[in-house]
Amino acid sequence: MKRRTVVLGLTGAAAAPTVGFATGARAASGTATTTAGDSSLVFDPSAYIEQTIAVTDTTGTAHSVTYRFFKVASYVARPVNATYQSLNVSVPVAIDGVAVDASDAPVLLANAIGGYMPSSVANATGISASGMGGGTSRQALALAAGYVVVEPGARGRTLVDADGVYYGTAPAAIVDLKAAVRYLKYNRGRVPGNVDRIVSSGVSAGGALSALLGASGDSPLCTPYLEEIGAADAGDAIFASGDWCPITDLEHADAAYEWNWGANPLASGATVDATISADLKAQYTDYIASLHLRARGYGTLTTRNLDTYILETFLQPSATRYLAALSDPARAAHLAANPFLTWSAGKATFTWADFLTHVGARKKNAPSFDAFDLSTPECNLYGTGTTRARHFTLYGLRHEAGDSARLDADLPAKLRLMNPMHHLAGRANPHRAKHWWIRVGTKDSDTSLSVAANLATRLTDLGDDVNTSYYWDAGHGADLDPGDFITWIGKVSGHGARHR
Repeated sequence: MKRRTVVLGLTGAAAAPTVGFATGARAASGTATTTAGDSSLVFDPSAYIEQTIAVTDTTGTAHSVTYRFFKVASYVARPVNATYQSLNVSVPVAIDGVAVDASDAPVLLANAIGGYMPSSVANATGISASGMGGGTSRQALALAAGYVVVEPGARGRTLVDADGVYYGTAPAAIVDLKAAVRYLKYNRGRVPGNVDRIVSSGVSAGGALSALLGASGDSPLCTPYLEEIGAADAGDAIFASGDWCPITDLEHADAAYEWNWGANPLASGATVDATISADLKAQYTDYIASLHLRARGYGTLTTRNLDTYILETFLQPSATRYLAALSDPARAAHLAANPFLTWSAGKATFTWADFLTHVGARKKNAPSFDAFDLSTPECNLYGTGTTRARHFTLYGLRHEAGDSARLDADLPAKLRLMNPMHHLAGRANPHRAKHWWIRVGTKDSDTSLSVAANLATRLTDLGDDVNTSYYWDAGHGADLDPGDFITWIGKVSGHGARHR
């Protein structure tokens, strides 16, 4: 590819030529053999376009970043659809006119997956510089900090071929992200950056997949799927995982939702079916007991003390940080508008019941994830073949098919493949990431607040480095401290960050 320099704005306007990708899906073909000598998976360090963008960091300071932009046509040797199974690499070479050597920099692997939908970077002509809400993306912040940024595409649940076969349902997305990691590690020394310091990031379903990528490193469960698409002969364990509002632990998410939000009304003011809510909530007792979660000062967590634990460990500290950061008049106004809050000695306190009332309407009906009419995205995620959607819990299935119904034989294994808790509970995966950044808004009722809490608690109990924060009064997808995340990457990787 010819090298040339172009100057772009924050969003990376289309000034560079687009590399072509295959647009039609095709079945992965050929015998699943090692790809150790497959030249199609060799990264070309000379195939880049050099361009410059302006990046405004979280302090409001603008920086000029010159970087090399590489397009990788596919990160697997036998792509099902290279439009999705491709990735882009952005490497800083100068920041504010000062040369940068990113050869040993940490690598941010930033997925853009939402709703378990397909995600493609095939038509991108530069780094994704704008984040949710129009602010600077964490990718651009990482680039301005001197890090290498990799943006992978991945198959998703809605992809269907000409024969009506759904080819992006579970576990396609996690298989693809693992294949992207393997590609980077296979190209150690050719691809810029330190591939032993890969940090993933994602939001919502992307946050769930980022957590799963961190928890399941080098797990043999995905090996047959990786071999089928010709993934590189390398490991897929990552160094750290950044997870925003992860929609995960799906087979227990209906029960978790009713435990947390069961008493809250819908936006219409109506309440959900009380019997269904009670049935699902009861299931959560056994599940929490099966996790054997322990927390200092609380002992073993059960559904009898989980609410108090979440309240005191995550929610009250969240409100405290929020109120402490306000001016005295603004704090007084907030307290007057929210009389359920008590502010004393620089600390916010309140009850679990008052907090639920404060949040108000729940986002989803019951069941929230395995809907009886198969209308939810998660039912589509577990579709197979020409079947668009399936029940993936016995509760949902038996409501439709009777008490003797059994889940399809392939589902238990796929549920394990898609759930980070499977790799953490009991005998935890020794190859998991050891550094974790977990964030969720306190008003995020897209799933139970216990999902992130359970994940963080188990990782902490395992001795991992876990940085968890709940954003006070924030909803789904919030990211209120992106600069801190960039600084954290530098700290845990031992590299340091130039800018926040």
